[in-house]
Amino acid sequence: MKKIAFIAFLLAVCVAAGRAQESRQDISLSGTAIIEPFIASSTDVQVHSNYGLGALASYRFMLTPSSALEANYGMTYQNTIRYIISNTNNYNILTRNEEISAAYVRSFTYRKFNPFLEAGPGVLIFLPIRNSSTTLIDAKQAMGIGGMYGAGFAYEISPSFDIRAEYRGFVTKVPTFGDTLLDTKRWYNVFNPTVGVAYHF
Repeated sequence: MKKIAFIAFLLAVCVAAGRAQESRQDISLSGTAIIEPFIASSTDVQVHSNYGLGALASYRFMLTPSSALEANYGMTYQNTIRYIISNTNNYNILTRNEEISAAYVRSFTYRKFNPFLEAGPGVLIFLPIRNSSTTLIDAKQAMGIGGMYGAGFAYEISPSFDIRAEYRGFVTKVPTFGDTLLDTKRWYNVFNPTVGVAYHF
């Protein structure tokens, strides 16, 4: 009986000590949208698109109470990119988009509100969906190497959970899908707002 009481006491102490320690890691899952701007170029190519919806998963490791490193993986689905060449030829490409990125995060604490800024390198992958909505049959996967940046805030709802909202951007070259006719020689500043929940551990 004494051994059981001693083990129970040790478990209680360990749980209390674990709760007393500051969380140094968190994972988050967010709903996201991808909004690509209108692009007009000197090569007589114009690019329009509609928005796509998806999800973003992130992992943060705290280096200090106010700075962290972050890794992200996101996917959005069914975003149509429309190319207009010399105002006559139209090509539609229905895509899935994947993001793989890393960032340095600087946060600020105001009671339960924690604003933050972040920036880092990343890859945005454009995956053509081959169906009747894609009119360029030879469209190939396009990979854009660039950088992401963002600003947002986290609101603490408990010691383990917070709600995050962020405006994110991704800067990369406009994809050509392997076709030189679609080359705008321009860069995209893709808008990527997110809202989600983070768990600290």
